[in-house]
Amino acid sequence: MRVLTPEQMRSVDAASLAELDDVALMRAAGQRIAEVAERYARGKRIVAFAGSGNNGGDAFAALAVLPARYKRFVYADVAEKPSVARRDSEKRAAKAGVAVRAFPKTREEARKALEGCELALDGLLGTGARLPVPQKYVDPIAALNECAAPVLAIDVPSGIDATNGALGEPAVDADATITLGALKIGLLLEPARSNVGELWLGEIGLSQAALNKEHVEFAALDDAEFLALLPRRAQDSDKRKAGAPLIVAGSEQFPGAAVLCALGAARAGAGYVTVAAPQAALPALRMHLVEQVVVEMTSAEDLLDVAKRCSSAGIGPGLGLDDRTGEVIREFVQRCELPIVADASALFHFAKNLEMLRGKRIALTPHEGEFARLSGQGTIKSGERIARLREFVDRIGVTTLLKGDATLIYDGKLMHVNTTGTPLLATAGTGDVLTGMIATLLSQGLDPVDAARAGAYWHGLAAKKAGAQRPVGVIARDVADALGSAIPSEPAASELVRVF
Repeated sequence: MRVLTPEQMRSVDAASLAELDDVALMRAAGQRIAEVAERYARGKRIVAFAGSGNNGGDAFAALAVLPARYKRFVYADVAEKPSVARRDSEKRAAKAGVAVRAFPKTREEARKALEGCELALDGLLGTGARLPVPQKYVDPIAALNECAAPVLAIDVPSGIDATNGALGEPAVDADATITLGALKIGLLLEPARSNVGELWLGEIGLSQAALNKEHVEFAALDDAEFLALLPRRAQDSDKRKAGAPLIVAGSEQFPGAAVLCALGAARAGAGYVTVAAPQAALPALRMHLVEQVVVEMTSAEDLLDVAKRCSSAGIGPGLGLDDRTGEVIREFVQRCELPIVADASALFHFAKNLEMLRGKRIALTPHEGEFARLSGQGTIKSGERIARLREFVDRIGVTTLLKGDATLIYDGKLMHVNTTGTPLLATAGTGDVLTGMIATLLSQGLDPVDAARAGAYWHGLAAKKAGAQRPVGVIARDVADALGSAIPSEPAASELVRVF
């Protein structure tokens, strides 16, 4: 999916208005908002707070097309120079029986306006708004956050910066957000992502030519794009052609990491998984891995020999941090020509030898703590994730997946933002499963950036599928086991898409 900055969105809006009817665009926006509003309304009383700009006009447009069975009220800030589209929406809302009330001047007035409502619409501030929040909107935002009814934000929750995901004081904490025309990058980033709630994307007929002119900086997968990336096993496949990853993982202390990594690889569709581990880990691995081949990791030379019969390598989960292991891993990676995914202990062993990775077909998958050490620049501060990842990849020249609520994947060209992140993944071993998944996708022919972004998307889908079956106590093995059932069906074309 295309992901735009607010500046790009303004440019697209302006170009679209030059060739399309702005009234038609706002009417389409109103239709999409109304469709989502009916999903969240708990009853018949709907109250909207409308700002003075076109975001407020979208609120009028939505109320105008909601069925007459709803009791609709809008508390509207006066637009000194309303657009033609806003004037049209106001007239249509009045004709449809929407009650227009004076904009609240105090928190108490805002609270009173929301009393008894069964859905609240936030139409105060749009994509182009910047922090800090205008003082006249502080009390209405606070009242929305105190409201017992579901809150639906129009385009962006008021009080967030759609450029970087920063939160103002206050910011609307929405139950859902319907964003219009294209995704905005700030909606996908923390801390704002938590305030977005469930995110919907509504098609409103923006100019495709204008959209195509914008330089793409950010992207996100949807179900259709994920399915297009996901390799399909050919009719004439044998077990190695179906994907033969080599998993270099585990130790006497952490054999489970290798088990989970191997299961992730197998459940992602590999036909032949080989696990290489130190001798002390082998008994535990052979007890738990039935379908996978387990061999001893003795030297880089031996690993290279095993790798001749494999089509990718996944390295790191549970490996020891001792110097000898580091020497073996580094020599293997230097001499190995297979595509590689590296995680966990492998990142520890690479941290002071990053130049050896340049030019390799490799994806690194650190969490923020590992990235702090790997990058050599310490802890990532709030709002720095994109800049820090860009700097690191541009300097080192390797695809990197930075884990988090909004996992980022960057290859030096395009910043991919994963939309399937979930707290269900906050349990030991899920990262090991992801490493195995990416190793399989690499073994099936995807390049590192595509394997990483498809793996992250699928990983989140599987966690949610596991969570639906087990509301409490999802463990890493559950995520691996849910991979097959988590693959979405081909979505039908729609003007309204659930993003997360």
